[in-house]
Amino acid sequence: MKKILIYNAHIMPMQGADIVCGFLCAEEGRITAIGTMADCPAREGFEVCIDAAGGFLLPGLIDAHTHLGLYEDGMGFEGADGNEDTDPATPHMRVIDGINPMERSFAEARAAGVTCCAVSPGSANPIGGQIAVIKTQGHWIDRMIVQEPAAIKWALGENPKSVYHDKDETPVTRMATAAILRETLKKGQEYAAHCQKAEENPEEDAPDFEMKYDALRPLLSREIPAHIHAHRADDIFTGLRICKEFGLRPVIVHGTGAHTIAQDLVELDVPVLSGPFLTDRSKPELRDLTERAPGLLSKAGVKVAITTDHPETPVKYLMHCAAVAAEQGMDEQEALRAITRYPAEILGLGDRIGSLRVGMDADFVLFSGHPFAFRSHPLVTVCEGQVVFEAQEEME
Repeated sequence: MKKILIYNAHIMPMQGADIVCGFLCAEEGRITAIGTMADCPAREGFEVCIDAAGGFLLPGLIDAHTHLGLYEDGMGFEGADGNEDTDPATPHMRVIDGINPMERSFAEARAAGVTCCAVSPGSANPIGGQIAVIKTQGHWIDRMIVQEPAAIKWALGENPKSVYHDKDETPVTRMATAAILRETLKKGQEYAAHCQKAEENPEEDAPDFEMKYDALRPLLSREIPAHIHAHRADDIFTGLRICKEFGLRPVIVHGTGAHTIAQDLVELDVPVLSGPFLTDRSKPELRDLTERAPGLLSKAGVKVAITTDHPETPVKYLMHCAAVAAEQGMDEQEALRAITRYPAEILGLGDRIGSLRVGMDADFVLFSGHPFAFRSHPLVTVCEGQVVFEAQEEME
């Protein structure tokens, strides 16, 4: 990893005030200094020096809900590895085993300034599997992992219904989807309690290993949350009801109708991964789809992150999604935080990624102008202290 200096930058750290003309230093994959140009160190000793010339420096962009690398670009069934739809409850599926990090969307993500993504199984099953947070740079998934498992994926509403209706198998109703969730969680509770007894008492026989239920232990102990695919308000409430019954931490994914129940979400302190909204209303439960949703949620007091749901909207358009949210009424700073700081915090990684502070991962992107300006574009993307994208423009 090279010592990096970026100077003459308009720094948007996402925590605290902007630095209108400043510098940032990085070494060994971490940010080591940040401040105004009055305190900028000499360029000697830095292996990479970039004169930002007034460009805007932001934390690396973060998408907290994608299927990056699970649905390979330009391929059909052969490249589709997001849904093990042969069993409606598959918490033991590890998403890292389905990701192809050489898929070209990773390079497109880096070129757009996206340095970190949560990758989730699909929404065919009521319980789809284990979500991982990964960096977008690398070729070996094991070396790209930030956190795994980061959450367990649930799905409510039309997706499980339609998938299993076509198979003439359960669940074909919302009742059955909820029943499968409860049954699996209850068995997981019993398994976890038995395991704990055996761990605490050497005379107690351990249960036979059950991968499906063992995978639920960090969810049931509140180490990780449930990421709940839900669009309609009633489906959101079903997810929250089940989380309350089992003492779980919920995060709402998509939440197309979440803005209609924003005060309820504020009351329960439930965050929303809002999106995708640069898409069509492809099914009945999307009737409340609107680009105004992130702004409405944010103004109500909900912590909201903007998501592309890649490949539904390609992850390279994450900044465009935030710009549209701002154009449709969301505060500009909040829209930028919704693709940097807030997804990091919702993922439990706000102490490592999502803002520009000393000690944070050296993940950042330099834009040619304000990131919401129509012709503004990334000049340089740095991920963990490595320059992973450089525009075809002169660099010092």
